[in-house]
Amino acid sequence: MFTTFLSNNYIRKNIALGWPLALNALLMQSMLMIDTLLVSPLGEVSLAAMGIATTIVSFILGIQMALANGTQLVMSRAVGSGSPTKLSNAYWSGMLINLSVAIVFWLLLTWLDQDLIRQLTDNQTLYVEIGAYLNIAKYLVLFTAITQVITAMFNAIGSSKTPFKSYLIELPINAIASYLLIHGFNEWQGLGVIGAAIGSVIAISLRMVFLSVCLKYQAELTLSFSSQFSVFINNMKLHFFEIFPVAANVTMLSIGATIYQLLYSQLSINAYAAITVLMPWIRGGTQFITSWAHASAITISQAIGSKKLDNLTADVDISIIMAVVLSVCSCGLFWGLSFVIADIYPGLASETYLALTTIAPLYILLPFIRGYNTVHGHILRALGKTTAVFKINFTGQWLISIPLCGVLILYFDASIFWAFAVMPFEEAVKALPFRYLARKTLKEFDHKQAEKLI
Repeated sequence: MFTTFLSNNYIRKNIALGWPLALNALLMQSMLMIDTLLVSPLGEVSLAAMGIATTIVSFILGIQMALANGTQLVMSRAVGSGSPTKLSNAYWSGMLINLSVAIVFWLLLTWLDQDLIRQLTDNQTLYVEIGAYLNIAKYLVLFTAITQVITAMFNAIGSSKTPFKSYLIELPINAIASYLLIHGFNEWQGLGVIGAAIGSVIAISLRMVFLSVCLKYQAELTLSFSSQFSVFINNMKLHFFEIFPVAANVTMLSIGATIYQLLYSQLSINAYAAITVLMPWIRGGTQFITSWAHASAITISQAIGSKKLDNLTADVDISIIMAVVLSVCSCGLFWGLSFVIADIYPGLASETYLALTTIAPLYILLPFIRGYNTVHGHILRALGKTTAVFKINFTGQWLISIPLCGVLILYFDASIFWAFAVMPFEEAVKALPFRYLARKTLKEFDHKQAEKLI
């Protein structure tokens, strides 16, 4: 039965598309884990400073990724329709939109970085290190804008192995450069936290060059800019209006995750250091689930573009089953992590290790219910239900969970266990609405609905 299940064309296509996506995302998260690992010997102050600084940068990169994900759905439908003109317009529109947003954030980080830091923490010992890290890391925003859209193009045409190769180049360069720049070599003492930022900028700039060259020589792909300026501007406006709900939904979740991190920064420095150590593992450990959901959304968008809807409901059911299986595997990996995390991060305070042990049951459970919600959200966005997904996420996160987390930490001075427990609670709140919306949408979806999306 299992062999028959895996022989399904939809599954084989998603696996072929999804495993490079998963490794892409895993390697991307590994860069942050490597930086955290390399910075941890510098002590809790440097680790906390990097945690706050990377929270800011990750928030901006999350917005860029959201815009690229929206563009990816548009490009996937263009691939399904077989129209090179639609694909070219989607690519250039997405690139200019993402670059414009990147420039705005770069300017904000240049002009308002000190004001932002003071709003995020009142610990003056962290000010200098956070500011120094952001002064370099802000260039990541510009390079990421380009790499995200190029990556979205490769994913949309089914060539997800190319971005995977780019990460294989970026990761070792980032690790070696960051280590040398953080800790120094020979008699040079290194740059500390700043070295982590410089290493990341060097690595991603080389990745951008690699992806650009691969895109230029990609077979049977023409991205000529042949439209009249007025026509292209109109296409870009339409593109923005189409991807904005997708971007707004993902951005809202990204902002929520950032607020969680900022609320957790009000805990003791040891508790916050524990969460700083753990969060890259949570993001990285759930990437196979997220990538399967991405692959499902791409495949479904291509089917909608080509108007092949006969197996839509069956394909969605398969996507959900596979997501549950991957979620269980992810829980097992986190269970194993709980036994070795102290060995991975030696030299931290005993209070930090105690905090990690306290929340172990929570971060082991979290991937299961989050994976279930993730696949539903991506599929529903592919089916054009972005606004409804936004409402579910907004209600569960902003109206229930974030206020609850704020009250627990700021008013009741709750322990790290109860503060962190809000995250799996949020996912539980959203699970049933996602399930109901998916069943209802699939029952109503037909060729008329598909035509509206095309």
